[in-house]
Amino acid sequence: MAKWLNDVIHYVLSMQIIFDDIGSYPLPPSVTKEWFDETISRNDKDSKLYAVMQEAMQHKLLAGVDVPTYPQFQDMNHQFLQYITDEAATDEPYLVSEKHARIIELDAILPTARRYFDEYGSRMPLRVCVTGPLELYLHEFGATDYVDVYQALARSVDRFVGKAIDASQFFQVKTVSIDEPSIGINPQIMFGEEEMIKALTIASSTAASHGIDVQIHLHSPLYYHIACQTPGINVIGVESAANPQYLKLIDKKILEDTDSFLRVGVARTDIFSLTAVLNEKYNTNVWKDSERIKDVIIDMETSDVIAKRLETAYNIFGERIRYAGPDCGLGSWPTQEMAQGLLKNTRKGIDKFLVTT
Repeated sequence: MAKWLNDVIHYVLSMQIIFDDIGSYPLPPSVTKEWFDETISRNDKDSKLYAVMQEAMQHKLLAGVDVPTYPQFQDMNHQFLQYITDEAATDEPYLVSEKHARIIELDAILPTARRYFDEYGSRMPLRVCVTGPLELYLHEFGATDYVDVYQALARSVDRFVGKAIDASQFFQVKTVSIDEPSIGINPQIMFGEEEMIKALTIASSTAASHGIDVQIHLHSPLYYHIACQTPGINVIGVESAANPQYLKLIDKKILEDTDSFLRVGVARTDIFSLTAVLNEKYNTNVWKDSERIKDVIIDMETSDVIAKRLETAYNIFGERIRYAGPDCGLGSWPTQEMAQGLLKNTRKGIDKFLVTT
């Protein structure tokens, strides 16, 4: 990483607007999803598997992401439930043992973190994303209300976070994200707000006790106040690039009264909607045209557009914005080159905003 990029990182951090990403990323063309899933399921240190994750992490660092998420190629539920539902890996039903609360991706990126440490003399900043207890519960049980199981899942989530925090001397967990896309969207939720706040408090307890920022990643901010009332969560993620109207659902005073902050989406990641515009423009299928599909990052999601979105959000919420980045993950994007291109545009857009602020 160039010195100028490291200087920019420190400048952005000093401004308290931190550039992070959600996590998922496209696989390289030489790797199929089937091969990846089968190989990672063996839980062995496959050199090619680890190299794929190390390269993706390096892409994020080179794009200028301040606090990158470990590369997420796994299904968000299976990644954690494979341990939580394994009797040999649990202390009691749905409570993963601390020994097995493993995020294999953190093992894979250790060489990347070690190189970062050797180059800069400091630990590599890291964002750890975990699937939230409600999302895991809905995947397993749907429209039921086994409160004891729900809380056990919350304790499991907290154990994954705790193990991640202590995983290495070469990276430092700066941010933990609890991914709860169903809150505000899924009508099957049977739990009341008090039960959800209690579960989220359990899931965020270890990270909060270490003074780590805890985000909640929502696909709709309709019930963001639940996160505001959760002691361990201090950052609410809003997918406001594709849905700028979401910002109108949030009351700055509630953020101030609960000392909560925002992670605002400033770059769109809904690639199918973006390419639909190009299909209509060119009267073709741009997924089959490797040059025209690049218009997404060349003409649509440009640094100027991204800077303007951040300016709009900042004019409303000011210092209540702590993080900015793409709306969601980039796993569905056609190539790693395009995904990294969006991250680079986001870096430039945030920097443009900061220069003019």
